[in-house]
Amino acid sequence: MLFSKNKDSDSLTSVSGVEYLIVGLGNPGSEYETTRHNTGFMAIDAIAKEYHTDVKKLQFKGLTGRCTIAGHSCLLLKPHTYMNLSGESVVAAMNFYKIPIEKVIVLYDDISLEPSKLRIRRKGSDGGHNGIKNIIYLTGKDNFPRIKIGVGAKPHPQYDLAKWVLSHYTKAEMEELQKALDVCPQIVSLILEGKTDLAMNRFNS
Repeated sequence: MLFSKNKDSDSLTSVSGVEYLIVGLGNPGSEYETTRHNTGFMAIDAIAKEYHTDVKKLQFKGLTGRCTIAGHSCLLLKPHTYMNLSGESVVAAMNFYKIPIEKVIVLYDDISLEPSKLRIRRKGSDGGHNGIKNIIYLTGKDNFPRIKIGVGAKPHPQYDLAKWVLSHYTKAEMEELQKALDVCPQIVSLILEGKTDLAMNRFNS
């Protein structure tokens, strides 16, 4: 790893060449592992498996792993700040590696989509998702690509939303979800290749 002197201090600043930040949203802790709100974490695990890396290094208030996707050096990140403060982890990694918001790709659960359906967007509002809301709030920008993974709407209007997104997938639901998770590495690769339109045409439900 190369280092350069920071002009304003005697500290050393990393010059490591990370180009893209790939973020999956979720909550830390074994009790949340198979909940709908942790679908982003599951997507990162699928990407890590495809590119033969582990997301285990503790830094930037989360767990990280390094890999190369479509010829680009990427940092995989699972924020461990809990969902509502996801932006703290994302901004810490962005600032350290000097990654612009346009090169941050976020994967997360979406209750407006049918279970396991996918929706790729170049940018957009938070859509009521607290993790995305915090990222937009702390960066001041919403022009980052995102991959939404459907978890389905609440069973009925009176059902508590927090209870719904923190509910666990059934075995049958997990088997169906896996089909969506398996294509996430391909979607990320297409985005990094500058083929976002192709990814949208091929995978948007």
